Amino acid sequence: MSQNPSQGASLRETLRQMVAVLQDERQALAALDLDAIMGAAVGKSGLCDVLAGAEEAAVDEECRGLLDAARRLNEVNRQVRNLIAANVAQRLDAIVGSPALYRAAPAYAYAGARG
Repeated sequence: MSQNPSQGASLRETLRQMVAVLQDERQALAALDLDAIMGAAVGKSGLCDVLAGAEEAAVDEECRGLLDAARRLNEVNRQVRNLIAANVAQRLDAIVGSPALYRAAPAYAYAGARG
């Protein structure tokens, strides 16, 4: 399979943008800046739409490195979001004295579990 150089360059640029958005999201999470968190979510969604059209032939070594960086950043951000959510749930439980009100249904909790 031959690679169209413009496809590879476009994919690299999109992946660079994704890494930048993920870094911005991490900073927004650290600052608990809801507007910036929402902006990052919109940015990630738009970039995912662009990446959906990417062809495997356009993935070169630089793209693989950017993909790896984006995966790692996304995983860290996911873990931070989960910690924040757990903290909020704990505080809500303490206020109402009834943790059952805020528990996910068993099927949802299982689907979200990590092995």
